[in-house]
Amino acid sequence: MKKLIVTFSELGLKDLSIVGGKNASLGEMYNQLSDQGILIPNGFATTSSAFWQFLHENNIEDKLQVLLKGLNRETFANLHEIGEKARKFILDSKFSEAFSEEIFKAYQNLTNNELSEVAVRSSATAEDLPQASFAGQHETYLNIKGKDALLVAVKNCCASLYTDRAIKYREDNGFLHSDVALSVGVQKMVRSDKACSGVGFTLEPESGFQQIIHLSGVWGLGENIVQGTVNPDEFYVFKPTLELGKNAIIQKKLGDKMETLIYAESNGHSSTVNIPTEIEKQQEFVLTDLEVLKLANWALTIEKHYNKAMDIEWAKDGITNELFITQARPETVHHSNVQTGYKIYNLTKRGEILATGNAIGTKISVGTARLLQSPRDSHKLKEGDIIVTNTTSPDWDPLLKKAGGIVTNTGGRTSHAAIVARELGVPAVVGSKNATEVIQDGEIITVSCAEGKTGFIYKGKLDFEEHLIDLKNIKLPETEAKLILSDPEKAFQLSLYPNSGVGLLRMEFIITHKIQIHPMALVKFNEIQDELVKGEIAKLTAGYPSKTAYFIDRLSQGIATIAAAFYPKEVIVRMSDFKTNEYANLIGGKQFEPKEENPMLGFRGASRYYHELYKDGFSLECEAIKKVRDEMGLTNVIVMIPFCRTLEEGRKVINVMAENGLIQGENNLEIYMMVEIPSNVILATEFAEIFDGFSIGSNDLTQLTLGVDRDSEIMSTIFNENDLATKKMIEIAIKKANKSGIKIGLCGQAPSDFPEYASFLVNTGIDSISFNPDALLKGIENMNNAEVKRHSQLTSD
Repeated sequence: MKKLIVTFSELGLKDLSIVGGKNASLGEMYNQLSDQGILIPNGFATTSSAFWQFLHENNIEDKLQVLLKGLNRETFANLHEIGEKARKFILDSKFSEAFSEEIFKAYQNLTNNELSEVAVRSSATAEDLPQASFAGQHETYLNIKGKDALLVAVKNCCASLYTDRAIKYREDNGFLHSDVALSVGVQKMVRSDKACSGVGFTLEPESGFQQIIHLSGVWGLGENIVQGTVNPDEFYVFKPTLELGKNAIIQKKLGDKMETLIYAESNGHSSTVNIPTEIEKQQEFVLTDLEVLKLANWALTIEKHYNKAMDIEWAKDGITNELFITQARPETVHHSNVQTGYKIYNLTKRGEILATGNAIGTKISVGTARLLQSPRDSHKLKEGDIIVTNTTSPDWDPLLKKAGGIVTNTGGRTSHAAIVARELGVPAVVGSKNATEVIQDGEIITVSCAEGKTGFIYKGKLDFEEHLIDLKNIKLPETEAKLILSDPEKAFQLSLYPNSGVGLLRMEFIITHKIQIHPMALVKFNEIQDELVKGEIAKLTAGYPSKTAYFIDRLSQGIATIAAAFYPKEVIVRMSDFKTNEYANLIGGKQFEPKEENPMLGFRGASRYYHELYKDGFSLECEAIKKVRDEMGLTNVIVMIPFCRTLEEGRKVINVMAENGLIQGENNLEIYMMVEIPSNVILATEFAEIFDGFSIGSNDLTQLTLGVDRDSEIMSTIFNENDLATKKMIEIAIKKANKSGIKIGLCGQAPSDFPEYASFLVNTGIDSISFNPDALLKGIENMNNAEVKRHSQLTSD
């Protein structure tokens, strides 16, 4: 006789047909990974044989088949009616006394006769396959206690094989209903209601970037993440430096976590209630850095064991303070992506912004907004409409398949709406907070997820472009083709472009958008005279141990995200190069910046770094770089000094950096200099004795060679990077760098705009050329053509 109950200790992946993907995976991890320190709550599972025997004993096999034959497979208009009847067949049936006793006996053994709380989870025999996740299709019941409550929960799980969403999912994925059985897993309860829980992916969920482990979490039970009820905390961990034992958390995002899901008193039956989260808890991350690293290491071990990207659920027990893995399934969105090409979407112009939130995917969609309260409003939705609602759950799945886009008030990157949107390939903006208030039902809107991790909902129809990038036919030139970047949110996607690294990472974008505060206003917070400014700074830095820690943390995370995306390729980070008027626009900046008639030629670049007015601010920049390189392990970061006027100034900056722990040569630290002043060219050989490499800033070098303000509209016809004098300066700089044996690159638009300019640089002996992302592919084409021409000339000579 076939077994009706099996313990986790008896299970492995080979048993998928017996206990379904979820339970087979739990058994596999319990047996194979526990000795590596990964904690899996013990449990047992009912088998597919038990399920088929249950249907047979109650004479409902044929009834279910006949019922499902009547499903309208064109409109699914009778789906709800069919599902309800199918579930009633099961719920009205009875377990045999023998089966009930086996369940109870296994429950007693699991809990050492204490009959304590357990989790009861559904596991279908065709679920958690790489091509179909079945995530959220079947029911889970938590905090179940006692024999009667357990038997009710097990039967309810069996009935959930025929939820409307599960029926539709099997139809959509080509599974025969009669081939799928339901196994029920019963596990020791992890009391995450008293702590926290969440999910994890062993890749970056938007781009599919393979070297990231993405964790998210909320206070209390994890259903708030799945349902998208709250915006969770997020953690990004970089695998290569995690394996080196570094503090590999490259990014942390604090979610609002407005509600906490806990158990309600319910006489042994599964019942939960959301309560408001205390303000202090909202401002606190659910996991410590050590806990994040522990979960990330577990996730990496699980991924290696399964040899594929994984979607993981975790929970922390608030009584024992132990972390557990409660589920692991193959990741289904990016599993088969061998990226040989992809589409890029760009708005041709922006419009009135109605709402913003987390961008899911990278697409743009235009359609009619449909404000829906629940799946019962399905009759209002037409194919291609954009669903706007508070939140979604698996019950929404049949509707979501018709939508051209999804917008929700709540939820993070791992909420139900986000997961389904990725699987369907439609853009979604989740966690917008007020979309249902500011968007009118029936109005035309544009949903844009093509502008980084922030998604935008615009009023009306906006024009956009689609470009297909075919990576198969793009060959990198011998001369390095690098990117000019500033926005960390686009780093993972842009890293998929053909490239040789990042030739210029502009720090100013991170300071302006992620920090917003003048560094000296953080150093000298107590000296700020404007109380309104003081209040604004206090609000932004809440939760940090010090005001300066806020700057270091935010800047290091922005730099680390880009450095990780392109690792181990070089990422050249230019230290801050605001002009005084730009620094003054930062919060608190006016008090700490002198007023200058010509900021372009004033207190900027290297001269600030050792000056008393900014030296303490520069030390924060150095601390951030040190954290990225030494703590996080991203030693592919090269530091670059802008606007260094004299040799003495160059030495001073090197010394100040050393005082701040950035010692040239230590931990392979290289320090480059921007070549953008005629003195840099004239004394290039001497500067090469101080710095490890050069990067030509063609805009400033053109400006100072020709004596033209590059921002002057009147003089715009004279400002020309192609001018003979500018090109002569560039040629001298390249040849001197080559002779001194140090690298030299150029950052600018001209090599992509003008093929002859690319030829000039390649022929002169430049080591690298850096482009803005939209110009990279054209630049590579020009460089390749220039190299072909050069090789043919050398051959003919």
